[in-house]
Amino acid sequence: MQAFMDALNVFVIDAAAQWWVYPVLLVCCFVDGFFPPIPSESVVVALAALAVSSGAPNLWLVGLVAAAGAIAGDNVAFLIGRKVGTRGFRWMQRPRVLSAFAWARKELDRRGALLILSARYIPVGRVAVNMTAGATGFNQRKFVFFSVIAGISWSAYSIAIGALAGQWFHDHSLIAAGIAIVLALLLGVLVDHGLKLAYRRRARKARRAAEAAAAERAQAGEVRGDAREDASAA
Repeated sequence: MQAFMDALNVFVIDAAAQWWVYPVLLVCCFVDGFFPPIPSESVVVALAALAVSSGAPNLWLVGLVAAAGAIAGDNVAFLIGRKVGTRGFRWMQRPRVLSAFAWARKELDRRGALLILSARYIPVGRVAVNMTAGATGFNQRKFVFFSVIAGISWSAYSIAIGALAGQWFHDHSLIAAGIAIVLALLLGVLVDHGLKLAYRRRARKARRAAEAAAAERAQAGEVRGDAREDASAA
């Protein structure tokens, strides 16, 4: 068993050192921008962990390629949304995806910049937000600017997770890659839930403020009505 694991470890390290790793990474990050089943985070963090634990592939190049693919993919999602809307493909009809689109449409009007930046960290959420931004006529120059910031920060975040796992398990590349993927998935779930909680709290505050404003307007209307009645009686 140990001999098999050692052979597998050597195979993975040798594969990670090959030139074709970078084009594969680019394609994964690019396609994941508009087709969420592609697990780009897992690929990035695994390669980063291998880079730290074994020295291959080049960590900086992994980060640059991941950022470029993410930025390009997000902008393709924006263009798809502008061309075909958010219901042009069968996978868009799934309940989870439809719910994500509905949430994104509502939040884009309130805080577009923050939503585009934060949604990059949520696999389904980023596709929903970017396509909805295109479908609803969000300013394209602003979107490109925000997508560049989001892609770079997401790449750095993924690299950091992989590098941390690679440092922890420096002598065990496969374990480092596996731990990095698990960490990325767990943090992704935490970020997803954290953002949803934050948005829900803001929505509740906005609803309470709107209700208070409506109550004040109603009260003011009653006061004016009473004043008119008093003036008529006089």
